[in-house]
Amino acid sequence: MNDDAGATGAGVGKPDWIRVRIPCGVNSGRLRDLVETQGLHTVCSEALCPNLGECWEHGRATLMILGDECSRQCRFCGVRFGKSGKADAEEPGRVAEAVRQMRLNDVVITSVTRDDLPDGGASIWAETVRAIHEVCPEVLVEVLVPDFAGDESAIGLVLDAAPEVWGHNLETVPSLYSQVRAQADYGRSLRALSLAHERGLVTKTSIMLGLGEELEEVLTVMADARQTGCNIMYIGQYLQPGKDHLPVQRYWEPAEFDNLKERGLAMGFDVVVSAPLVRSSYYSDEQAEFLLRTPDPF
Repeated sequence: MNDDAGATGAGVGKPDWIRVRIPCGVNSGRLRDLVETQGLHTVCSEALCPNLGECWEHGRATLMILGDECSRQCRFCGVRFGKSGKADAEEPGRVAEAVRQMRLNDVVITSVTRDDLPDGGASIWAETVRAIHEVCPEVLVEVLVPDFAGDESAIGLVLDAAPEVWGHNLETVPSLYSQVRAQADYGRSLRALSLAHERGLVTKTSIMLGLGEELEEVLTVMADARQTGCNIMYIGQYLQPGKDHLPVQRYWEPAEFDNLKERGLAMGFDVVVSAPLVRSSYYSDEQAEFLLRTPDPF
């Protein structure tokens, strides 16, 4: 892949099947108003998610904690690079109250990566999960965590808070890490999934296609994730968020996504959600049904 291509926005044209649903509906509008009036950050908006309307209509939103500027500069991500400043100790309580007011069925909590904080923000992460459980015990909490720079004590803080779903994204194939997420490490990300599985949590990961990966590389990533005990696999098409980000090298066909779903289920994943517009926090009936069948290990 030509690293200079991202600066020019060069790539391939979008196919007909890439269609984004415009946010609409009563629930979507209500959540949008609450997000704006409470000054919340949602990855739905910050990362330009194409499924915002659909997820919000299902009562599912992804809230982003620890600021809206990331200490890493991954070339696929629409979240801003910068310094978010000191962590806000009051944030967990505000997030829990926002979840209560938003009347969500389930919430995904994610964050920018905070390599500038001693624990990578893990203490705020843990307090946020606990606060939501206390204020809204009926709400399912899914976390989508960074790698905490491989600090297993920091990861342990968040695991101790016992979220219902532990998500950490592998994002792409190892051969592309240096171009796509240069400050990350593939083995470190696999370890973040393994640690959660060892604690008995439901684990989940996601990859995006279209950055120059080959089919066999994708299947290897899926097999590696399954080897950690990962339960849930999401696969979607990469869409270039801006002219300074990596361009799309290829749009995978819908039938190819269907094939990956079949192969993932054959590997032993409990849930595989695979389609062009799938994102890691995307609402899916398959995941919701699986979680209803899964006993709480805690």
